[in-house]
Amino acid sequence: MDDILDPAFAEEIWHAFPSYTEAQQVGREFATVNEKKKIQITDFRKFPAPIRELHDLLASSEMVALVGRLFEIDNLLADPDLNGGGIHETNAGGHLDVHIDFNLIEDKQWHRRVNLLFYFNKNWKEEYGGYLDLWDKEVKNRCGYIAPRFNRMAGFATGRHSWHGVTPVQCPPGEMRKSFAVYYYTTEPPAGWDGQRHSTIFKARPDEWMKGNVAMPMESALRSIQGGVRGLKQGVKGLIGKQ
Repeated sequence: MDDILDPAFAEEIWHAFPSYTEAQQVGREFATVNEKKKIQITDFRKFPAPIRELHDLLASSEMVALVGRLFEIDNLLADPDLNGGGIHETNAGGHLDVHIDFNLIEDKQWHRRVNLLFYFNKNWKEEYGGYLDLWDKEVKNRCGYIAPRFNRMAGFATGRHSWHGVTPVQCPPGEMRKSFAVYYYTTEPPAGWDGQRHSTIFKARPDEWMKGNVAMPMESALRSIQGGVRGLKQGVKGLIGKQ
């Protein structure tokens, strides 16, 4: 949906986005094989006033009810902690590979149901990339794509086959891809829920053989090793503490 927000309000939000350097001070920056040069700010207390106002609007009972009607999902809930949501900024050279999102907030037992994405990029050119790509369930064919143009909202129901990603961002230095993400949940599982909870799952695109067969497995193995080392260190500290 284009021109989703009042034009003056959208302008305020655009001006309020922090620079990439400013965002680095308050957010989380990703630097992995699948997600790179992207910053996420989820703490609404750190949002500039216009973006905080947008957050409050999207979490309001009226908005939650409207989203529920649009997607025909009863009893939706807005996540007050913005797990994975909030301000997203991707710098030149950044990317977010094809994935399906985590499907459960473990501590609340909330099931993820809907993603809404709001874009704030003026004069965004096709060669800048940064498109929202939508893929079939085998991640063999791109079914569609959406440009992150200014004051545009994109949304989709999440599930086992809601594969999506962002094409590499190739904007000029000084530019960046700006968006705001909000996700909605239910306490009841969706129809067909098989009980399988998972974190974010990435898949390589068909033309990314090296990434899918070398880089991603190597990074996964390294994380396992690092996790084992951390566990060993904690165990040693525990033994020392008992002496």
